[in-house]
Amino acid sequence: MYRPDYRPGKRLTVAYDILRLPRVARPLRAVFFAVLVMLLAPYVLTPLYAVIDPPSTVMLWRNMSGQRVERQFVPLSRISPALALAVIIAEDGRFCSHHGVDFRELRDAIADADDLDALRGGSTITQQVAKNLFLWGGRSFVRKALEFPLALWIDLVLTKRRVLEIYLNIAEWGPNGEFGVEAGSRRAFGKSARELSPYQAALLASMLPNPVTRDAKSPGPGLRRLAGLYVARAARSPEAANCLRQSR
Repeated sequence: MYRPDYRPGKRLTVAYDILRLPRVARPLRAVFFAVLVMLLAPYVLTPLYAVIDPPSTVMLWRNMSGQRVERQFVPLSRISPALALAVIIAEDGRFCSHHGVDFRELRDAIADADDLDALRGGSTITQQVAKNLFLWGGRSFVRKALEFPLALWIDLVLTKRRVLEIYLNIAEWGPNGEFGVEAGSRRAFGKSARELSPYQAALLASMLPNPVTRDAKSPGPGLRRLAGLYVARAARSPEAANCLRQSR
């Protein structure tokens, strides 16, 4: 039975106190366990994703709301190496050397921000995988607080190759529910992701910040210029994708 004369000096955890609450407080206990399950579920699911091809939260939401979702999960071996390199160059140049969170880039992003509301950048591919698989979009420090340890965990239990493979297959690559690079490539160029040229790969990589307004199928001057920049950077830094060709 819950004792109203409880004093902070007693060594009881918050969780144990909740378990001892009277019947009138059982809804609070149910909420506590629901939140606990939601927080722990990603850590349990992540090792399974070494062999299971997961959907993103956006894909699940679109399915539940009856919206179009098009995706064909393809292994990294069936995706042009030019695309893998272009995405690393565009999204996370130090993907192969950090451990899920790039603290160097994060420090630079904090230094460049005038205040906390202006903080941008510093988000790695692994962090984006954590967000897309388990969290929600938008700018939120609560989400970031959940995203950081998840990204470290994902990097610990999955190989770099698998992390990028999942990312390429859950990222949104079109304005009408095209998820994954295979659907995006076929929509934009009418060909498989395996057949992409370096420039086409760079065009797709240029879409990733906003696939609704950036369209590789009908690229404007700005998108073409950005793609050309990624092609040049990829040619200078092929080693950025070295971790994809070796086991960890």
